[in-house]
Amino acid sequence: MDTCVTDTGESSGMDENGILGLVRADPWMMRVLQAAAGIDLPDWMIGAGFLRNKVWDHLHGYVHAEVRTADIDLIYFDPLDLREEQEKRYDAQLRALCDVNWSAKNQARMHHAKGHPPYASAADGLAHWVETAAAVAVTMRGGTLALIAPHGIYDLVGLILRPTPAFRKNTEVLMQRAAAKKWLETWPELKIVLE
Repeated sequence: MDTCVTDTGESSGMDENGILGLVRADPWMMRVLQAAAGIDLPDWMIGAGFLRNKVWDHLHGYVHAEVRTADIDLIYFDPLDLREEQEKRYDAQLRALCDVNWSAKNQARMHHAKGHPPYASAADGLAHWVETAAAVAVTMRGGTLALIAPHGIYDLVGLILRPTPAFRKNTEVLMQRAAAKKWLETWPELKIVLE
């Protein structure tokens, strides 16, 4: 799956460089990314609330010392070791480097949980997350940040909650997540688009 960003995010004036600039300017986010880079997982990236919440906070004018997220969703792709126990070991290694709640998931095995055909890469797994705004991730390779956005960044920077193609026929999952996580209360400018 191509991981290029295919839109400019013109709705908010924020583009890929603007998102990466937010990350670069946040010492806490950079420490988290450096910890992840420190264990050198294959085809790794961090998405979901780590990046989504930072962008939504910025677009709502909120400033926090750390991104408000329940955990750090680190995904990677290793078809040679599909053991869930290995993910737990990575979580422990990562906690030793940066004391946050890590959730490492090998996308080479996660298709089973969703009843999908096997994923080809971490980006392919990311593309199958519930909402497009969460399906945007950041990685660090050789000290350089890169954005991975299989569905583009338009929904993320446009404050749109939209199901990914994998969940368009099951939109109640998105609605349940939005309610449980109180996204519309926290970020009142969000718009739900079910299509």
